[in-house]
Amino acid sequence: MSIEINNESAAEADDEQLSRLGRYVLDQLHVHPQAELSIILVDTDAMEKLHIEWMDEPGPTDVLSFPMDELRPGIPGNPSSAGVLGDVVLCPAVAEEQAAAAGHSTGDELLLLTTHGILHLLGYDHEEPEEKREMFALQRQLLSGFTGRDAPVETMQ
Repeated sequence: MSIEINNESAAEADDEQLSRLGRYVLDQLHVHPQAELSIILVDTDAMEKLHIEWMDEPGPTDVLSFPMDELRPGIPGNPSSAGVLGDVVLCPAVAEEQAAAAGHSTGDELLLLTTHGILHLLGYDHEEPEEKREMFALQRQLLSGFTGRDAPVETMQ
């Protein structure tokens, strides 16, 4: 599994932990071992530009996902196809604000946002109430399994 971390922001981030989380989530969801994932950390200006360009919404956001090969989770013994999963773009400055408001660490918020972004790359969404329940339950389960503790409360924008 290829996971590339590119920190283009001025913020400190635990690249190794983000990479381990990515591997964990993809393993748990039976994504092909040759799948590729990119996690990019950007500053607020870069995130705002992406947010306007792709979502037509002003201001920076916390996480954006850009799927490539539209991979979906596999099942035990039958992983997804190999391919390029896509990019998860994180904004540590927004994550820091959200973490402070929620009472947990910026690192925990970045783990939450990374998991959320990967789930979007795999086709999960939260537009409808049932989709939201399913996605956020899976997100909590994956984060708890990775950290060995309760996942932080959802603070997504």
